[in-house]
Amino acid sequence: MLRLIAVFKLLKASLLIVVGAGILRLIHNDLVTELDHWIAGLGLDPGNRYVDHLLSKAASISPHQVRDLGLGSLVYAALFMTEGIGLWLLQRWAEWFTVVITASLLPIEVYEIHRHPTAVKILVLIVNVAVVVYLLYRIRDESPRRRKSQAPKRRRSDRFTM
Repeated sequence: MLRLIAVFKLLKASLLIVVGAGILRLIHNDLVTELDHWIAGLGLDPGNRYVDHLLSKAASISPHQVRDLGLGSLVYAALFMTEGIGLWLLQRWAEWFTVVITASLLPIEVYEIHRHPTAVKILVLIVNVAVVVYLLYRIRDESPRRRKSQAPKRRRSDRFTM
């Protein structure tokens, strides 16, 4: 199960690297022109109200905000990459790191769902909650076993001496 979570984290990291690099590439370009090109390439209706809303939002974004968004994506990618590699290598610290990072982002996800609920946001929240619950259960379940396995073994003769 840890390796499945690791793959999930590594996929998120890969996606954020692609998004971050793509966003940083747009710093010195006209964002609206680039979006118009993508909209035409995808065959979307430029008169659609959602597309129009996207274009109006893009027109108000400064190059500084574009840079911050791109760098933020790369920072999150680095966090997810660290989690994924640590979990893939079955490192105990990675379990704790993943619990802390993932749990700290849950309130933001809930807030975003409250503002604009979508099926994808709800699915991501469910998966992240499941990851946190599973890792907490795993950490809690393995702690007593580790303590028992690390305790010094008593010899048979120790049991009968006073």
